[in-house]
Amino acid sequence: MFARFSLSALAALLLLCCCCCFAPYAAGAELADKLRDDSELSQFYSLLEQNPVANSTLALRSCTIFVPTNEAFQRHNGTTHVLYHITTAAFSQNQLKTSVSSDMEGNPPLYITNGRNGDIYVNNARIIPSLSVELTNREGKRQVMHIIDEVLEPLTAKSSTTDMNNMDAMKFMRHADQLNLGSNGLRTYRSQVTLMKKESLYESPGFHTFLVPVDEGFKLSTRSSLVDAKVIDGHVIPNTVIFTAASQHDEPKTSAAFEDQLKVTVSFFRQKDGKMYVKSNTISGDAKHPQGVVLAEIVKANIPIRNGVVHLIHRPLMIIDTTVTQFLQDNSENGALRKFYEVIMDAGGAVLEGINSLSEVTILAPSNEAWNISSIDNIVRDRKRMTDILNMHIIKDRLNVEKIRQKNANMIAQVPTVNNRTFLYFNVKGEGSDAVVTVEGGGVNATVLQADVAQTNGYVHIIDRVLGVPHTTVLGKLSTDPMMSDTYRMGEFSHFNDQLNNTQRRYTFFVPRDKGWQKTELDYPSAHKKLFMRDFYYHSKNLLERHLVIADHVYTMKDLAQMSLTTDSVVLPTLRDSLKVKVEEEAGHLHDEYASHEWTGYVILWNYKKINVYRPDVECTNGIIHVIDYPLMEEKDIVVSGG
Repeated sequence: MFARFSLSALAALLLLCCCCCFAPYAAGAELADKLRDDSELSQFYSLLEQNPVANSTLALRSCTIFVPTNEAFQRHNGTTHVLYHITTAAFSQNQLKTSVSSDMEGNPPLYITNGRNGDIYVNNARIIPSLSVELTNREGKRQVMHIIDEVLEPLTAKSSTTDMNNMDAMKFMRHADQLNLGSNGLRTYRSQVTLMKKESLYESPGFHTFLVPVDEGFKLSTRSSLVDAKVIDGHVIPNTVIFTAASQHDEPKTSAAFEDQLKVTVSFFRQKDGKMYVKSNTISGDAKHPQGVVLAEIVKANIPIRNGVVHLIHRPLMIIDTTVTQFLQDNSENGALRKFYEVIMDAGGAVLEGINSLSEVTILAPSNEAWNISSIDNIVRDRKRMTDILNMHIIKDRLNVEKIRQKNANMIAQVPTVNNRTFLYFNVKGEGSDAVVTVEGGGVNATVLQADVAQTNGYVHIIDRVLGVPHTTVLGKLSTDPMMSDTYRMGEFSHFNDQLNNTQRRYTFFVPRDKGWQKTELDYPSAHKKLFMRDFYYHSKNLLERHLVIADHVYTMKDLAQMSLTTDSVVLPTLRDSLKVKVEEEAGHLHDEYASHEWTGYVILWNYKKINVYRPDVECTNGIIHVIDYPLMEEKDIVVSGG
């Protein structure tokens, strides 16, 4: 019946019924006109028009209305609660503080978050700043309208008989079966909270964030017994309400489990596919609570309650009770490493068996998005090559960021993989949560997106690229690799580098690493100085041309070592005549003081010099780079005549 009345007529009828002597024209018409005339807000206006309480508020009272756009409604499923979008006080953007009471029955709170970039959020909805409107109705009452990008969703019950008033986090868990939470049950975790006598934590007044594992996360029969009082503390972020849209990406927040002996932080992050995750990081642990990161997908987010917000997660945080293999299998369906697991199984499953056989292991696992590159399509069909690439992502050691940092103290850390003679090169920049870890393998530089995901037998680091699948030219690699910056700088003087982007040629480039050039400063100080002066570009260009082999195919170190077995020197076509070298395999120690085992590497014999190959076979789309410990150089290469 209400739908047949206009907004103004309906308001007038209500006022008349209340025996109030107001003008027959609706006092709130001005704000109503704003809504009615904006085609982008028509869906909310239609709902508002049918709600008598909302009309009465517009006519009689000060208020703030949070109006979702039509686009927000297109993303919304379910009932829209109009009164949950209205408060009975007027608040401009800069007057919104922490929380405001809605006009919905029981006056459930709306939580306000001020983002770092100046954005203001109401629960999980962002206020579109330039569209807010402030008016005074005909009763002289101040009214404010804010346009938001998401429909506000209150906590609702399956039945109208359920008492929803003042539902805190503990009451929420007790009545979970009666609430609209989908198929998510909370009995197991709630039982542990009761058993550990932690109800007061969930009943505490204030503004908190509660992370509640669903029953599905306790499939392992022993897992629930590991949820002790400290683990429960680790699922609560006190004195901070965090909705996912307003959360700062990967910003650690102090959990209730943060004390002298045990320190646990919690942070939120979103994958490119839109899935939200939360992770605990046990920075300082004890016998029952080991160090490391635990990831959990948020299965139902942003449930507002009286004392904060609840996020339902697919497994408990802090608990490390699965092996690396089990972790990969757990993520095989819709998890963060689904494509990585699919490729492992498509390659025959031997890689997974190899991982399972290792007592200590670290995996560099490419994210789902990392596999979305065209250059990998043909490689995936080649099982042998794909197996080699997958093995490049596996390390026979427990290697967390702190251990990488120790290895990286004075040099880029070099770490062997299970792939024979293949090494990964780690670099760490920054400290603490600001640290950025990069890894290079097979010519590909990847950034660690999520580090130190702890398992019982090792770690998983999620990276943003697939190692061993080149995606850049020789020039691209030279210009971005921190170990080759001196060679790149020297090549820029004479435009020597320009040719290295040519994808119609095949280059084999012997690139001295920066520390190699630094050694020449000790051996030939005068010559070294000239090399890095633009005025002497002719000499530096001639020197670099000696290092660049151009042929119809590339030469791997294995190729050169095999060729050297049958001749005194291998002759390679370079830009400057030819290069005569001999390559030998030699047992030696890793370039790493922390290394505990021997390896077989390559050395180049040239002009009575013995030069170690620091990083062999860095693949590029148009060639290959061998990073060497010293340039193919003599002092006479930089000779300047008296004239």
